Amino acid sequence: MKTSRIMAAALLIVGSGFALHAAKAQQPGIQRTDLLQHDLGVPGREAVQVRVDIEPGAVSIKHAHPGEEVVYVLVGSLEYLLEGRAPVTLRAGEALFIPAGVAHVAKNVGSGKASELATYIVEKGTPLVVPVK
Repeated sequence: MKTSRIMAAALLIVGSGFALHAAKAQQPGIQRTDLLQHDLGVPGREAVQVRVDIEPGAVSIKHAHPGEEVVYVLVGSLEYLLEGRAPVTLRAGEALFIPAGVAHVAKNVGSGKASELATYIVEKGTPLVVPVK
């Protein structure tokens, strides 16, 4: 029984490492900088903040998150295409709420670098970014 617990803990640690690696994987023209990861007052939930810098014309992969995302555009113009919705373009100072599990794509539609502050409210231990086909 003790061996089963040790194996389960080892698998959880390895799985968490893979999730962290997937969340930090960089795409050409897109750079993610982790800023904050902190437990919330709700057991098993955490807040994660990431700065995302996107070169002109760069497009993210189609992806979703296991929790809610709040996007705040710091610099430039970004177009967001959320599954089932019309595209929306945000400029510096504007924000967008993306519900948990909603597939989406972000694209820099401006002529210069764009940056967003992404805040995720997620369950601890889950992959932050989940690619969607």
